[in-house]
Amino acid sequence: MTEKLTTFDPAEHLNSSQAIAGFMEDAFESGDPAYINHALGVVARAKGMTEIARQTGLSREQLYRSFSKEGNPTLRSTLAVMKVLGIRISAKQEMVD
Repeated sequence: MTEKLTTFDPAEHLNSSQAIAGFMEDAFESGDPAYINHALGVVARAKGMTEIARQTGLSREQLYRSFSKEGNPTLRSTLAVMKVLGIRISAKQEMVD
């Protein structure tokens, strides 16, 4: 008997602000730029790439390409998408001796 497996798409499960916040928190805590980039793309897909494209002024194709696993978006694109998604980052100084 052969099991049929399907591809897991995390975007299908990001249906609340809390789920998105937890997903992005995990990505930022990883410190991995590629993972953060991909996570932003997943959240953008969950929210609707067409609407994100309209609000950022970027094309859907550009967004899909930039925020794929192999993508490398500009800081401008990243900040534009984060703004539309309501995702903010902040900085704080840690005490270092």
